[in-house]
Amino acid sequence: MSTIFSQIRDRKIPATFVYEDDAIFAIKDIMPQAKEHILIIPKKEIATMNDITDDDTLLLGKMMIAASKIAGDIGIAESGYRLVMNCNENAGQTVFQIHMHLLGGEILQSGFGGKQ
Repeated sequence: MSTIFSQIRDRKIPATFVYEDDAIFAIKDIMPQAKEHILIIPKKEIATMNDITDDDTLLLGKMMIAASKIAGDIGIAESGYRLVMNCNENAGQTVFQIHMHLLGGEILQSGFGGKQ
């Protein structure tokens, strides 16, 4: 599987990196939905949340820890932020490589979209 994220990971496509370790990298979203919009992406290619296994438990935890660290680094940890992961088309997943959206830096609208 080769997605835009794997090409960014491999430095074939430029992006603004804000974090990287052995398992995770994070970049600024090029179409931000909030003042701060960071994508946190595992280096391991996993298409959707439906494809995770017990072997990915540590990786998912590392994504959460990275989110907390990045929020602190960009100065939004205290004011608050939102973490979102989409799974498949109806939820808005457009790149089929799991990734987490970190949104903040402003007051975010409450609710999760969809019909009430």
